Amino acid sequence: MAIHPTSIIHESAKVHDSVEIGPFCFIGEDVVIDEGNMLLSHVVIKGPTTIGKNNSFYQFSVIGEGTPDKKYKGEKTTLSIGDNNIFREGVTIHRGTIQDKSTTIIGSNNLLMAYSHVAHDSVLGNNNVFANHAGIAGHVSVGNFVTIGALTTIHQFCKIGDYSFIGMNTSITMDIPAYIKVAADPARVIGLNTVGMSRNNFSDDSITIIKKAYKLIYRKGFKLEDALKKIDRLEKPARPELQAFIDSIKSSERGLLR
Repeated sequence: MAIHPTSIIHESAKVHDSVEIGPFCFIGEDVVIDEGNMLLSHVVIKGPTTIGKNNSFYQFSVIGEGTPDKKYKGEKTTLSIGDNNIFREGVTIHRGTIQDKSTTIIGSNNLLMAYSHVAHDSVLGNNNVFANHAGIAGHVSVGNFVTIGALTTIHQFCKIGDYSFIGMNTSITMDIPAYIKVAADPARVIGLNTVGMSRNNFSDDSITIIKKAYKLIYRKGFKLEDALKKIDRLEKPARPELQAFIDSIKSSERGLLR
């Protein structure tokens, strides 16, 4: 283990021998850091926090701090982080609260750019990108392969579906289904993220059927329940990609952005 002499590690922390810790870092109580992680400098990690393999933490990031939410009273809630994530300068991630599931979860292969924020009790999947100053409030669920533009904010309890794309300076207050592209403040739907689907090897047939479903939901003026019935008749059995779109709509609790 390479630890700069100016860094402080709590005696209860469990840090793998391969971890590199640069100058002026602080690792607190009940922190577990697996192999291959790198803390460049001035990184604060507080616990209880568990960190997987091969993550990079840049200067002034604060990971696992307790939330400023007024209902939080210092309980030992947790943060769980997967593998191969990049946390750039000034990223902040808070632990959960006992009023929810007591944990915040970050998956794997995510890029969180400078000064982005993940609040308490949020769940972030895999292969997502947060651009500079993007922030999600508490209890937010972000799927996989989602891009969130710079200066974007997402209201608490919102769900952001897989492969969706959110443009810069967008204010999200409702759920976003899979594959949907949104922008502006207040947010509005501007199309499908066909570029993201193509880059992730969706077949032409799958993209075509999703386009048909999208038009039924967003372009034909149908009530939501009627549009879903028409989507159900598009293809039997439904492709998994189409089913993911349907499921992301049906699982909405806050209401869809339409």
